[in-house]
Amino acid sequence: MTNRKLKIEYIPINDLRPYENNAKIHTQEQIEQIKQSIQEFGMNDPIALWKDNIIIEGHGRLLACQSLGIKEVPIIRLDDLTDDERKAYTLIHNKLTMNTDFDIDILNAELEAIEIDMSDFGFDIGTLDDLENEDFEDDGYYGDERERTNRAYNLDLIENLTNDFWQMPIIENDDFIPSDLIGFNYAKSSDNKNCGIHFYVDDYQFERIWNYPEKYIEVLREYECILSPDFSLYLDMPMPMKIWNIYRSRLVGQYFQSNGIKVIPTISWAEKETFSFCFKGIPKGSIVSISTIGVKQDQNALQIWRDGVDEMIKQIEPKAILIYGGKLEYDFKDIKVYYYDNKVTENWQKGGEE
Repeated sequence: MTNRKLKIEYIPINDLRPYENNAKIHTQEQIEQIKQSIQEFGMNDPIALWKDNIIIEGHGRLLACQSLGIKEVPIIRLDDLTDDERKAYTLIHNKLTMNTDFDIDILNAELEAIEIDMSDFGFDIGTLDDLENEDFEDDGYYGDERERTNRAYNLDLIENLTNDFWQMPIIENDDFIPSDLIGFNYAKSSDNKNCGIHFYVDDYQFERIWNYPEKYIEVLREYECILSPDFSLYLDMPMPMKIWNIYRSRLVGQYFQSNGIKVIPTISWAEKETFSFCFKGIPKGSIVSISTIGVKQDQNALQIWRDGVDEMIKQIEPKAILIYGGKLEYDFKDIKVYYYDNKVTENWQKGGEE
């Protein structure tokens, strides 16, 4: 066993050399979560380096820091390792982080006690009765084959559809502007009910709203309004999936609206081919919501965003637009625009000013 005293240094980020045979795969979602952590708490986890500044562990942190424009990073040096030891430590470190898990009861208790929106760091907060773990067979949800099919696709929820090829569920204009917005994962735990609920979080955190929408009526009714679920439209998704996710967003929104909850439709789109269906089901002159998250640093995404806003205004002629995620340069002309900040980014920016 090696006894070493670790010394933290700060070196230019451009001096770091990623290990060319690093076996750990980092998704873009994981990098975004690391970025959120650095923005919220700072870069508090040094990157481990070997001879010639080769990274032993910390490739994800490097990518996140590069994306954030950080010029200097904390590091520790493990130059005393042999080449075999270095390779082994890299694999072992990554494997051990994959093997760990949480005590779910303690995890949920801790998450509910934290004011920070932990969904931005990849935590699925189980505050809404942990419905995905419940056994619904005793509730009569599963009967004959037709009932099971109705349940899986929410066919019993359908009320009013557009009279065209797409047959999108219609969300009527509730003509309402919320004073503030909080994420769906805080709907049960938040003491502040004078706000609306948004779904600008990872899809897996609100898939349950599609599976068991009736279980959330009373929870969501306590708030001023909700935005319809923001099921994702990624560019690399097959087109039928994009159509399905727009349909699901409209149907869930329509369902809650029919149960007396004010609903503001969330409008999302992808490439121009989606414009034929992604604005359907929203009456002209409605108040709508859009997001700017993930758009500002990517020129291609920014252009898609601008094209989509152009088309949305043309097709829907919205009375007002609620924008979650911060301002972008765009001429909305005489349309009223209301901005709602991403709370994690807002908290990080405030911390930097103090």
